[in-house]
Amino acid sequence: MADDNRQAKLTIDGQEYDLPIHSPTAGPDVLDIRKLYGQAGVFTYDPGFTSTASCDSTITFIDGDKGELLHRGYPIDQLASKSNYLEVCYLLLYGELPSAEQMEEFEYLVTHHTMLHEQMVYFFRGFRRDAHPMAIMVGVVGAMAAFYHDSTDIADSHQREVASIRLIAKMPTIAAWAYKYSVGQPFVYPRNDLTYAENFLNMCFSVPAEEYKVNPILARAMDRIFTLHADHEQNASTSTVRLASSSGANPFACIAAGIACLWGPAHGGANQACLEMLREIGTPDRIPEYLARAKDKDDPFRLMGFGHRVYKNFDPRAKVMKESADEVLDLLGVEDNPILQVAKDLEKAALEDDYFVQRKLFPNVDFYSGIILEAMGFPTAMFTPIFALSRTVGWVSQWKEQLADPQLKIGRPRQLYLGETARDYVDIEKR
Repeated sequence: MADDNRQAKLTIDGQEYDLPIHSPTAGPDVLDIRKLYGQAGVFTYDPGFTSTASCDSTITFIDGDKGELLHRGYPIDQLASKSNYLEVCYLLLYGELPSAEQMEEFEYLVTHHTMLHEQMVYFFRGFRRDAHPMAIMVGVVGAMAAFYHDSTDIADSHQREVASIRLIAKMPTIAAWAYKYSVGQPFVYPRNDLTYAENFLNMCFSVPAEEYKVNPILARAMDRIFTLHADHEQNASTSTVRLASSSGANPFACIAAGIACLWGPAHGGANQACLEMLREIGTPDRIPEYLARAKDKDDPFRLMGFGHRVYKNFDPRAKVMKESADEVLDLLGVEDNPILQVAKDLEKAALEDDYFVQRKLFPNVDFYSGIILEAMGFPTAMFTPIFALSRTVGWVSQWKEQLADPQLKIGRPRQLYLGETARDYVDIEKR
């Protein structure tokens, strides 16, 4: 955090207070209010923390006006096009792209930690068959603390490292087994001869009765989905992981908390909401009707998968995801899937409509990822678990960074209290 000794002056009831101004390497300047309460006896009020920096970080930077997403300084479109998910994992965890030797060692570590403790099978079998996969993931990831005691001491740097590798390696197995359990098929164990994305697809779609070969186009599309969702700065689930971590909670509890937060439809469920919208539209001939509804300010209907809360121009992840979507649809076709046909026609219509173009309401990463996952055969209930699997490395990287911060304090937001002031208790017979 750069500091050029600038200060802002805040005047309250004629009394002046100096607030230091910090200049980041990228992004807007920040007012340091840490001493404000001690000096002036006042708090700031910022519901949703939309104007508050909760930490300093060197991992991910977003410029929503420019449509820019950087991981350790590298643009996301370059990483998604030229790199792969495990290399991005290494970058997020350690700050630099790996050498060939470092990459080989990292891949070996992750690949050889994909197995789950065999007793954890009973955790899956304890859930109802119709349990949502996210409910299963929250429970199983939290339960890892009961099985991996040698990686729960957050004060031990080696244990933190072991926990990081285990979480990244085992999350695909947990997500795939949650899916298999929901469809009543036997669990498929991970294989060390497959890549990270291939392994996940094999665990989801192979069955003992016949041989399953992972199509390289689908594996590449899956890897891109993982990469494009790997981290996204201080969003709700990442902030949840950091808040849980600030209490000294073990890593598995922290990541389980992140998964629980991601489950919310306003956060990780956007691509599922997009597919549900496409199903509501139903057929391509109804697209003009729904475009007109989206333009009507009095109609509550919203075009899901277009525009983004953070990106005010375009979503930098969407271009690469669109390439994958086109490749997957060319491979698998859309003739027998009306939802995918609606998606393709809606994309074309919206991109040619001045209303959406002028407002920069372009298809975002959720629109294209939903299309890809639908085409691959994933049910919509699996979309958010795949998001959680992808985001695990971001959560782990942020968790590790926070634990190494000498300024770490337990999170304790303040409030603007608007309730009753002190009053005396009244006996029940007198009320």
